[in-house]
Order: sequence, then C-alpha cells, then structure tokens
Amino acid sequence: MTALTRMICPWRLRTRALELGRRTLVMGVVNITPDSFSDGGFFFDSAAAVAHALALLDEGADLLDLGAESTRPGSRAGGAAGTSAAPAVSAEEEQARLLPVLEGILKARAEAIVSVDTYKAATARAALAAGAEIINDVSGFFWDFGLAPVCAEVGCGVVLMHTRGRPEEWRAQPQLEPDELLAEVRAGLSASLSTAAAAGVGAEAIVLDPGYGFGKRLDENYALLARQAELLALGRPLLAGLSRKSFLGRTLAPLHGGQDAPVEARETASVAALVAAILQGASIVRVHSVRAAVEAARIADAVLAARP
Repeated sequence: MTALTRMICPWRLRTRALELGRRTLVMGVVNITPDSFSDGGFFFDSAAAVAHALALLDEGADLLDLGAESTRPGSRAGGAAGTSAAPAVSAEEEQARLLPVLEGILKARAEAIVSVDTYKAATARAALAAGAEIINDVSGFFWDFGLAPVCAEVGCGVVLMHTRGRPEEWRAQPQLEPDELLAEVRAGLSASLSTAAAAGVGAEAIVLDPGYGFGKRLDENYALLARQAELLALGRPLLAGLSRKSFLGRTLAPLHGGQDAPVEARETASVAALVAAILQGASIVRVHSVRAAVEAARIADAVLAARP
C-alpha cells in the first residue's frame, strides 16, 4: 500500500498487463440480458449491444464487462442453493447471447480489453478462446468449481467478488454489525484467494471486488464502503461496482416522495458512491454511465495525488 491508499502494481491479463493504482480505470457495463435490474432488454439484441459497447469505449472506458445472465436479487443464478436446480440461464444460452457481441466488439476494436461476467467454466473457456482477457466471477470461484482451473490454464485476468449467499437468499440475510460484515467479506475473499492459488491462478492475475449489493442489506453497503480500504490488507487491488445499486435508490427515497429512487434517477448518487470508493482504495470502478465516471475519477485521482 502506498500513500495513495491503493496498490500500484501490474494486473496480468490473458495477453497483456495493465498498471493499476496510478489512475482509476473505468469498466463499462454491457448487459446482454432481457432482465438485468439496470438496463435489461435495452441491449439484448447483439447489434445494439455492440454499438453500445463501442460508444462506451468512445466515452473513455478503459475496459468493458459483458454479462449475459442477470444476478439481480431473487434470480436463480448458480442454481438454487442446496438443490440440483439448474441456473436460470444455461451455459449454452449464455454463450449464444455473449459470443456474437464479444466477437463484434473485437472485430471493430481489436485492441479493446473485454471482461466477461460469468461463473460458468464452459462459458469462460469459450469467451477466452474468442478473445476475452478477463473473467469476472460474482461467486468468487464458488458456484462452479471448474472455473478456477480454466482461468489458471488460460492465464487470464480474474475478478473475484464476495457474494453472501445466492440471489434468492439475499433478502433473508440477517443484519450484521460493521465489524462482523467486514470480517465476513474479508474471510470470503481470502477463501477465494486460496481457491485460486490451489488451482494455479497467480496472484498477479487477481483483482478483488467487495460485492456491493450482493447479499449485503441496504445500510451494510455504506459500512462496507466506509471501510473498504481495509480490504487492501489481502494484498490485491480492488474493483468497486456501485453503479445504480438499490441501496442508493433507498437513500434517495425522501427526495422521491418516500419511494426508492428509480434506476434512471440514481446517476448522481452513483457518481458520489464511486468517488467514495476511489478514495477508499478502489483501482477500478464498474459503471453504466462512462463519461460521468471518467470525469469524476479524474477529480478523485487528483485528491489522492494531493495527499501528503
């Protein structure tokens, strides 16, 4: 850790490396789903998704994150917990949605750095073969035990997120005190790091994500954000995904007649949250609106650089 409160180090990807920590990198989200909480259906058509991805790159995105299965609260991502139920989206369907978009982006912008948001080993293997550089696993290598060996074999970059339970369990999670929450997130991410190491995934390939909204009750997310920098003790850089999350909408409810602010009214709150995340050690922010994020990150980086 440096005086900037975040690590400065290389992040090894499949064919290249990125330097993290000197400035915040902005990851633009492309949801190729009919049901994502934020923009489900807007970019379900492959051509629309490719066009949106290219627009995000033009707005200044450093990398893209493509997702073809929603992990919104209540969804059956990873299959129902404790059962043999299949996930809502099969690997075959996920790949049918994802691969044409990935290929279209790289055909238009061969230099683009593309991450694929999946927990399925089969989808990861297909996406990496098609040119993806990074696998972003919301389960932290715990929903498909075949995924870590695939990432090790290919040598791609990896984002490991902390998820507290599965989506259908999130609303029933007990409330935790801040110390308990930090301990649980740290323990979960540490377990993910151990799983990665056992499979042969090098530490230099890994970025960690606290998993805002993923099994954290509304106010717990603020407790986690306020102490996010403590997670740097795990020895890897951090990615923060706060864009348009429901806890932001709940906080804005008094400004919206007592109702949670709708997704489209959470942009300013999203920018405020990403600045807080950068000041708390995030090297990468995952966002839906890239231009505003790029500008906000520039200011937050200037604050970090001015610290004694």
